[in-house]
Amino acid sequence: MGLTANSTGSGAIDTGLHIQRGSVQDRVIGLAGNPNVGKSTVFNALTGLNQHTGNWPGKTVTNAQGNYQREGRNYILVDLPGTYSLLAHSAEEEVARDFICFGDADATVVVCDATCLERNLNLVLQTIEITPNVVVCVNLLDEAEKKGIQLDLKELSNRLGVPVVGTSARKGKGLEQLTQTIETCVMNQPKPMKVVYTTPIEQAVAKLEPVVSPLTQGKINARWLSLKLLEQDEILIQTASEYLQIDLQKELELPLREVWEQLKLEHIGSEKLRDDMVSCLVTAAGLVSSGVVHSQQTVKTRRDRKIDRILTNRWTGIPLMILLLLGIFWITITGANYPSQLLSTGLFWIQDRLTDFFMWIGAPDWLHGILVLGVYRVLAWVVSVMLPPMAIFFPLFTLLEDLGYLPRVAFNLDHFFKKACTCGKQALTMCMGFGCNAAGIVGCRIIDSPRERLIAMITNSFVPCNGRFPILISIITMFFVGSQFQSFTATLLLTGMIVLGIAMTFWVSRLLSKTILKGIPSSFTLELPPYRRPQIGKVIVRSLLDRTIFVLGRAVAVAAPAGAILWIMANVTVGDATLLAHCSNFLDPFGHLLGMDGTILLAFILGWPANEIVVPIIIMAYMCSNSIMEFESLLELKTLLVDHGWTWLTAICTMLFCLMHWPCSTTCFTIKKESKSWKWTIISFLTPTLIGMACCFVVANISRIFVPGI
Repeated sequence: MGLTANSTGSGAIDTGLHIQRGSVQDRVIGLAGNPNVGKSTVFNALTGLNQHTGNWPGKTVTNAQGNYQREGRNYILVDLPGTYSLLAHSAEEEVARDFICFGDADATVVVCDATCLERNLNLVLQTIEITPNVVVCVNLLDEAEKKGIQLDLKELSNRLGVPVVGTSARKGKGLEQLTQTIETCVMNQPKPMKVVYTTPIEQAVAKLEPVVSPLTQGKINARWLSLKLLEQDEILIQTASEYLQIDLQKELELPLREVWEQLKLEHIGSEKLRDDMVSCLVTAAGLVSSGVVHSQQTVKTRRDRKIDRILTNRWTGIPLMILLLLGIFWITITGANYPSQLLSTGLFWIQDRLTDFFMWIGAPDWLHGILVLGVYRVLAWVVSVMLPPMAIFFPLFTLLEDLGYLPRVAFNLDHFFKKACTCGKQALTMCMGFGCNAAGIVGCRIIDSPRERLIAMITNSFVPCNGRFPILISIITMFFVGSQFQSFTATLLLTGMIVLGIAMTFWVSRLLSKTILKGIPSSFTLELPPYRRPQIGKVIVRSLLDRTIFVLGRAVAVAAPAGAILWIMANVTVGDATLLAHCSNFLDPFGHLLGMDGTILLAFILGWPANEIVVPIIIMAYMCSNSIMEFESLLELKTLLVDHGWTWLTAICTMLFCLMHWPCSTTCFTIKKESKSWKWTIISFLTPTLIGMACCFVVANISRIFVPGI
């Protein structure tokens, strides 16, 4: 089977939902499934696209597209958002349902988890109601075997009336049979089973279907559309009307009225009708799986349950989570020191060679200043300070994700988010914010409620991203750590700052829920996946390429022009001082109120493009230098800061403001893109900023009362 990859990214499917075929011979195949069933792994294995697969629900929130070849024919595989049903209670369900119904796909593959087949069959039954061209891919057979679960796939196929293929996609088993079965399914349309509903519903469908059938023009399953008309799904009816180019509501007004009058005589309202439909689907899934699934407890099952009793326990879950966080930070801090120093030495050696080159070609001083002492030196600072901790932190974080621990984090924090009147899924987006707040904002798509999605966006910046970690680590190391146990103490204090950020996330989320974003917290289904052995090599490669290089590239892109602007501000003199000095002096009174000074505030303002350049700006301003300086050690940097009035109070207030201030430019633009509103972007900018200023003001002035003269 020859495989080729061709990614069109997300957003390839619009309201029309049609995939562009290269030729009439191309086959379009939809790939559906519950979250965390290995759907993206199947997609990657078939198409060769190394799309990131995470071991937690909600990873795929938009469509991705790729190609594979079989017997000389091109198959276009569309990876649909992971969803538990097609009842369209969320954006993911709506996108998946609309593509299966209106996307004109030649077949749909529904990926199921072999370890919990009955629950997955709900999606299968809903899919075969829409289209008969369905292949059921029962994945994770290796996990099922470890849990002592045996499946009669032949009997399952007989009961469903559609082909069933067993796979272990992570190991590449069963994929050849899957592609062969897809080809057969496209050529020979299966005859799936029919879900039988209650007598009143069946009688209503029997009256509607003969009227609906001529209107569908053979493009939509008339029985399924009749059921949706009974459900009064207005969004679907509108989409179907546009697809068929007729007004279904108008054409079927009289038959629908007659049917509903009959249902009301039998005391069936719209809510009871939907409940009865769901109940029938659940019952049908249970009947299909009965006798097909045979299980017995294994050592692995018992082990997983014992581990979960500890990791998700109300008393031990949170402390262990904090200890694990502390361990990750300790490894990151300890491991990043030496490579960061080597990288800094190498990059500044290159700077010296660039200087020699500019002198050799006789370049003017201003050009050398902007490009080398401005742009390059800022980039050298950003890369040397940012790359090593990211290269350690992201793989560790991805290993936890692949292991299956992150859903346990969401489970542990769900109670606290419910207290804050928000959704437990916010725990997952908060975790993503540790690497990059912009990535955390994009991750908010997994939250169904628009209100709760906005709360998650506004509060995501309370979790420090990787650009703010170096600032926090440097200040902690310089002002609050002695010579002994340096890494451990720094880690403990850093973890304390992170916990404070998480606590502020809860508090601000509750504040927003009670004021401008009032509402009742929604419930959500959180699947705790089995613990899996991480694919360490793949995790390291993907985390470095997908996350580390991506975030570093973003930082470099904004830091380069910022470096040029900084050099200009430090070299253009107005009166007896540079522009940089004038700005610092102007902000000094306000900075003093917050326990800092004007230079620190100016550094945060100019650091809006990338938090990584805050410390270099402070150094440039304090040195009254026309370029960013390099320091051999943090001891030299501390001496510079103390000489310019820094105390332990300045350090605390700077860390607080670093933890709680406006999101970076990339995050702000991401919020605008995701929320489609400048209003919520401005609120997301002001909320952490005002709270951070208030915290600094209170801490600074209370400290001055108890410690006069500080």
